Amino acid sequence: MAKEIISTTKAPAAIGPYCQAVKANGFIFVSGQIAIDPKTGEFLKGSIAEKTDLILSNIKGLLEDSGSCITKCVRVGIFLTDMKDFAEMNEVYKKYFGENLSARATVAVAGLPAGENIEIEVTALA
Repeated sequence: MAKEIISTTKAPAAIGPYCQAVKANGFIFVSGQIAIDPKTGEFLKGSIAEKTDLILSNIKGLLEDSGSCITKCVRVGIFLTDMKDFAEMNEVYKKYFGENLSARATVAVAGLPAGENIEIEVTALA
């Protein structure tokens, strides 16, 4: 089984010793994404809805550049520092996934990289 490192300008560059995504054995594993504008490298200062939209847009671009699409997601992991943001995040999430449901976990965490309050990772079919 070979693995292919995925890199695109449609998602922010990794901010640590990892890659944006890996394609292996018919799947694409997308590293956790936080709200960074891929064009400027700047963190988005905004609401959970705005951050969720940017993150999912980045994930969508990354998947498309790797030959997949957001509708091929089979698992999504969402990390929030405050579960009070769940409903607002979920409204944006529905716009991207609609009836195309996947397995999903949403968990509250004590902290995220760079002091962010939301991070999303996905696994999709290649």
